[in-house]
Parts: sequence; C-alpha cells; structure tokens
Amino acid sequence: MTARPLPPNATIGLVGGGQLGRMSAMAAARLGYRCHILTREVDSPAAQVSHAVTISDYRDPVSLRAFAAAVDVISFEFENISAEGLDLLASLRPVRPAPPVLRISQDRIAEKTFLNQAGVATAPWAAVGSRQELEAAVQRLGLPAVLKTTRLGYDGKGQAMLRAPEDLDAAWDRLEPKPLVLEGFVDFASEISVVAARGLDGAVASFDTVENRHRNHILDLTLAPARIAPAVDEAAQAIACRVAEALDLVGLLAVEMFLDSGGNVLVNEIAPRPHNSGHWTIDACPASQFELHIRSIAGLPLPAARRHSDAVMKNLIGPEGMALWPAALAEPSLIPHLYGKAEALPGRKMGHVTRLFPRGSLPGDFGIEAALGPLR
Repeated sequence: MTARPLPPNATIGLVGGGQLGRMSAMAAARLGYRCHILTREVDSPAAQVSHAVTISDYRDPVSLRAFAAAVDVISFEFENISAEGLDLLASLRPVRPAPPVLRISQDRIAEKTFLNQAGVATAPWAAVGSRQELEAAVQRLGLPAVLKTTRLGYDGKGQAMLRAPEDLDAAWDRLEPKPLVLEGFVDFASEISVVAARGLDGAVASFDTVENRHRNHILDLTLAPARIAPAVDEAAQAIACRVAEALDLVGLLAVEMFLDSGGNVLVNEIAPRPHNSGHWTIDACPASQFELHIRSIAGLPLPAARRHSDAVMKNLIGPEGMALWPAALAEPSLIPHLYGKAEALPGRKMGHVTRLFPRGSLPGDFGIEAALGPLR
C-alpha cells in the first residue's frame, strides 16, 4: 500500500471522545498534528485536549459529512459506534482501521469465525439463536460455560456464568440483544495481551506481552512484561502479528488472550484501537501505543515497540479510585494520569498510575504491592 504521510499540521479525526482519544490526541500533538473529535459527549476527555470537536450522534449524515470535510484522515477510539456511519466517512476520507475491521470486532460471532479461519485458536464456542440452541450448545460444550451477548459487551457487561442447568433460563431471559454466544469455560493460568501496530507499508511493531489482572471484571493491574515462558511469549507475539496481517490492519490492535493450565494460548477478543493494557507504554517506552496509533494511521514510519523499563500499571476506577488520587500524587515513585472525567461513577475508569522498574527487575507480587504502596 502506498500513500503519502500526513504532513505536519494536518488534522486527524477521531471518532469517540473518551480517554483513549484523549491520549491519542496528546500523542498526535507531539508529532505536530491537530485532532478533531467526533463525540456525543459535551466536555469529553478527548475534546479537552483537541483542536476541534463535533458533538453529534455517530449516525447523523449531515454531521458526519461536515466532520469528514474538516479532517485529513479518520480513526476511532472504541468499537461501540455505527459501522454504517464509518462507511459514510470512509467514502469521503481514509478511515484507518477500515470499516470491515470494526465490523469484525463489534460482533463476537464474526470475530471468532474470523479468528478460527485465520488459524488462531479460541475457547470452544457456539452461536446461540434460541433457547433450544442454548440447550444443545450446553450439551456440546458442557458446564461451566459463559453466555455472552454478541455486541455491546465490555468490562464484564453482557455476560453470565452458567454453572448448572438451572442457570440457563435466567441468563437467556436477561441477556440482550440476541443472538448470543456460548463459550466453553477455560481453566486459565493467566490473562495476557499484546498490542501491535501495522503501518500503511505492512510493517508490524508489537509491544511486549503483558499480564493482566482483573477485579470485578475490570482491568486492575497490568504487569509488563508478563512472567511467562519464552515459548508462550513467542506464541502470543506470533498470534498478534498474524491477526493484524489477516485483518489487513492499518492502525493499532490489542489481542487479549488466555494462557490455559496446559500452556496453550487462546484468543479471547480483539480490539482495533488503543487498549487499557497498553497504557504502561506511555512511561516505559520511547514511543507509546498512542504514538504508534497515530504514526500508523498517518502513514509515518513505525519505530520499534520496545521498552526501556519494566512497569506496573494500575487503574483508578470509580469513587474508590478517585479517593486514591491524593496518595498517588504524593508518592514520587508513581506516575499519575487523570482523564478529566467530571463524575466518578462506579466502575468508571477515571485514571491510572504507572510504577517503573529497571528493565529486567520486575518484582514478585509482594514487591509489586510494596511498590504501589497506598494504592494496594
């Protein structure tokens, strides 16, 4: 693929106004670009640090056309947007990643089908369109299992754990929209992820494999690098590159994976945009995931996605997380990041902190707790 890089002072359009757009806009400014945000929110985190903002629904053709006319290239910061709206934008300006990539990531059936066809292993799964199909899928995959919506699920929302046959009715009635996906339960040893960028020229740069630890289905800690066997690291890195190439991606991609008790790496889901598990790269790498996001969509060369330090990233979530903010500011070894959100709602990601360690010296669990001090 050949295209001229965006020149300095060009405008990048970002669909979505959250913290991922905010940090992408900050990276874009460092590279000499302006950002124009399309969002439904007034005073969104991304709009606070951007050159311009359009407040609109993601489906409104008049606003979409005006937005496209004001920018040079378009990307997005989360998946819960209109694929049809993105199609319209793509008819007017380059959209990176392309709308077909968004469609795959928006639908778990399409996503799992794509991954399996690309030769990437997932947990066993079945599409479930009726109560009878759910019964048949449970017979085939067994219990326990996880029943999920195919769309609009994140941070543990839109899913139910099935442990016994009597759980089926309540889960089926509660989860919307249909159809659903049943996933066989994975006896996993850890959850890992890789963030990779792929440029216009097809070059791929991937960050170190990291370990992710969740609390209440929301990411709590990311450890960089993951403490895994070299063969597991190589497998995870190869999977991320394979997925990026199979998507013909131009942009950034996060691949979330399970490492099961047998040492097998299974893909859980993909996200074609900056990812919470890549926030550590802001402080531990010469070029962060957000810089690689901007470089890839702008057609710039991709630097090596390498780290100069080991790192632990901790999310600050909801009112409890914001209560830790004064302590985070008072501890000189912690690097604080706040997202500019007006209200600390339960489960809402308000910010994060990063603790760096010399490369190769990431401590064990007790050392991590001691290093995070008042935040643990």
